[in-house]
Amino acid sequence: MEANVRWMALTAVAPVAWGTNYFVTHEFLPSGSPLYGAALRALPAGLVLLTLCRRLPHGAWWWRSAVLGLLNVSVFFVLVYVASQLLPTSIASTVMAVSPLTMMLIAWPLVSERPRTANLAGAVVGLAGVCLMLLTGPQGVSVPGVLASAAAMLVSSFGHILTKRWSTDTDVLTSTAWQLTAGGLFLLPAAAAAEGPPPALSAPALAAFGYVSLVATALAFTAWFTGLRHLPAGTVGLVGLLNPVTGVLLGTTIAADVLTIQQVCGLALVLAGVVLGRPVRAAQRRARPAPAHPDSLQCPAPEPSPRGPR
Repeated sequence: MEANVRWMALTAVAPVAWGTNYFVTHEFLPSGSPLYGAALRALPAGLVLLTLCRRLPHGAWWWRSAVLGLLNVSVFFVLVYVASQLLPTSIASTVMAVSPLTMMLIAWPLVSERPRTANLAGAVVGLAGVCLMLLTGPQGVSVPGVLASAAAMLVSSFGHILTKRWSTDTDVLTSTAWQLTAGGLFLLPAAAAAEGPPPALSAPALAAFGYVSLVATALAFTAWFTGLRHLPAGTVGLVGLLNPVTGVLLGTTIAADVLTIQQVCGLALVLAGVVLGRPVRAAQRRARPAPAHPDSLQCPAPEPSPRGPR
C-alpha cells in the first residue's frame, strides 16, 4: 500500500504540470503557431531525456516510437495548443477530466483491465458534468476549442494505454525520450511547411517554452509513464483529476476566469463521475488471496530427507 501511495504521488507531478501548461500557453505563447509551439515543446524535452539515457531505439521500438510520438506528442500537443488558445484555462482543462474514464474503457481491450458497471456509470456522470460545464458559461464556448480539447483527450488516452502495453521491455526514461524526440521531429517539417519561418519570441515566451518543455513535458511525461508502469490505468487516470483541478484553480485565481454556479456543479459531477468509476474495489478483490481449503491447513510440506536426493 505504501509503495502504491509513493507511485501515485510521483504520478501526480504530471497532471499538476499539465494543468499549469494550459495557463502558460494561453498567457505567454504565440497564438498563431500551434505547430511550432508543439515542436518547441516536444523536441527539446526529447533531446534532454535522450542525452540522459544515451540509447537509440532498436528493433520494434523504431516503429513503436513513431506511433507513440504521433499520438502522445505530435497530434496531442498541437490539439492542446489550439485548445489552450481558444478556451479559458478552466474550460480547456475540464474537458480533459473525462480522460480517466476514457483510459479505463481503452484499457479493457488493450491491457485486459475490464471496467465494472460502476466504471460505466462514472463515465455517464462525468460526461454529464462536462456538458453542464460547457453549456452554461457566461459566454459562448468556442466549438473548435472544445473539439480540439476532446480530440486531444481521446488521442492521448489511446496513446497512453499503448505505451503501457508496449513499454514492458525498456525503461521509462528511454521510451519517453524516444517518443518525445520522434514527435518533435515529425512536427518540425510540418511547421516549416504550414507556418513558414519560426515566430519571433520575446523573453517571457522563451522562458515559458523552457517551462513547458522541461517541466510540463520532460518531467511530467516521465512521471506519468512511470505511474502507468507500476499502477493500473484506472488508478493513474484517477490521479489525472489533478489536471482539471489545477487548471480551474489557476484560471479562476490568476487568469480571472469566471465560473457560474452551474459550471461549479458540472465540475463537481466530473469529480463524482471519476470517483464513482474508480477501480479500487476490483483491485482490492484481485489483491486479496483466495481462502485456502480447510484440509490444506493440516498438510504441512514434508521435510527433506537427510540423505539428500536419490
